[in-house]
Amino acid sequence: MKLLSLSIATLCWLIWSIGPIGAVHAETIGSVDTAFILFGPDHKIVLEAYDDPKVNGVTCYVSRAKTGGIKGGLGLAEDKAEASIACRQVGPISFIKPLKQQEEVFSQSMSILFKKLRIVRMVDQKRNALVYLTYSDRLIDGSPQNSVTAVPVDRTIPIPLQ
Repeated sequence: MKLLSLSIATLCWLIWSIGPIGAVHAETIGSVDTAFILFGPDHKIVLEAYDDPKVNGVTCYVSRAKTGGIKGGLGLAEDKAEASIACRQVGPISFIKPLKQQEEVFSQSMSILFKKLRIVRMVDQKRNALVYLTYSDRLIDGSPQNSVTAVPVDRTIPIPLQ
């Protein structure tokens, strides 16, 4: 019986950690240590890249704090809510399908329970630009700390909206 409950718990953890099938995952570009921790990994700032899943040619770079120590090494620590974002055109821009006016394009867990880093894409039709906002939230109380960036799209390429 103990083996069965352990197997179910392990399976639930794997499903939670992998996330939904087809979900967008970050590509780690690099990191820098910010504080030495004697036991476990150091506190660090991690730089990750996310390719927009509906816009070819746009990549968002996000830097965020990652908590170290024993809890951080085990994935039990809660990372700070601070993040910075810079999205850039890295190739010819094309749209896989029409975009929503506002849509969450990426989210990543920042603690074992309830806290997520989110990236939302908004379309600025007047300026023909894609605006990306990053922030973190919790089940009960989110953080007002946020960062914004914009990618201008050539006027000859209209942004298709749903």
